[in-house]
Amino acid sequence: MGLAAACGSAGETASSGIPAGGNGGNGGVLTGVGGGGQGGASSASSSSSSGEGGEGGVEVKLGPPYPIVLSHGFFGFEDFAGAGFVTYFYQVKDHLASQGELDVFTPAVDPFNSSDFRGAQLVDHIEQILAITGHAKVNIIGHSQGGLDARVAANLRPDLVASVVTVATPHGGSRVADIAIELVSDPAAQDVVSDLLALIGAPLYDEFGEQTNVWKPLELFSQPGIAAFNKAHPDEPGVFYASIAGRTDLHIGGDSCDADVSLPFIAEWKGKLDTVDPLLSLFESILDGGFGDPYPNDGLVRVVDSKRGEFWGCLPVDHLDEVGQLFGDSAGIGNGWKHKVFYADVVAELRKRGF
Repeated sequence: MGLAAACGSAGETASSGIPAGGNGGNGGVLTGVGGGGQGGASSASSSSSSGEGGEGGVEVKLGPPYPIVLSHGFFGFEDFAGAGFVTYFYQVKDHLASQGELDVFTPAVDPFNSSDFRGAQLVDHIEQILAITGHAKVNIIGHSQGGLDARVAANLRPDLVASVVTVATPHGGSRVADIAIELVSDPAAQDVVSDLLALIGAPLYDEFGEQTNVWKPLELFSQPGIAAFNKAHPDEPGVFYASIAGRTDLHIGGDSCDADVSLPFIAEWKGKLDTVDPLLSLFESILDGGFGDPYPNDGLVRVVDSKRGEFWGCLPVDHLDEVGQLFGDSAGIGNGWKHKVFYADVVAELRKRGF
């Protein structure tokens, strides 16, 4: 199905070592998480105190640099039919490890569900990550729906989240979802699609298969759905928020891509172009307002709908390129885009800011 392939691209692997939690998980024990765990590079960080149980009755929690949590989007999954080499953020975790970022985690949540559901699962993972690393907080980098999940997690446990950086997250919804809902407006037809995905999901998504519901995220991305979500999930005062957008189909971006702060690793892409992946061409045409369109998009999410918190600007990539999909292929016209370097730059920026 085009929506599935486009909205989340391919895969999350079991390499995260984090069992499903939250409203749908099994509550298992976290093992083998991250690149470094307690022995990672962040062990030399400053510390803060909270809770009880440590020496003198106080449990010491490590401060920054905080662990990095990569939060996947719609159709992200933990173990795609046992194909452990298929990762949603394609080879990003390994690249960050090569740069000395050893506490990087890739938890998997339900591939098709609401962000309230997925965000609660993400909180469970974060609690387990912090229990293992000994840190007080995490930094979340979310792609697509993963950014909405991150916002829910920050609402539920603002004490555990230092920052939320979103990449092509539909904070303002996506017209693609409204059209999909209109095309399949019959509840009976929706049930058939959901049952089919559950049937497919059983072998592909382990425990997620039978409970997944593709209509929940589509309803969330619709204009009524995202309006209700934004009202229910305001930004938390103690959490730093930033956002990045993608632009494709030869859009330059114009004023809509003007950043709140100029960062060299994003500003260097100004003027460079991208052609849309064939998997996204239909959706891009739905969002595209034609030549001179003031609202460019990445094939699924318009730039204007991607903005939240401090806007860092636009990149000449489509929704798949943003996470190195499919399977690490280059951006449309070979514009030099390197997604692994981009995520390393995002992490470096967070480190510079004290996160």
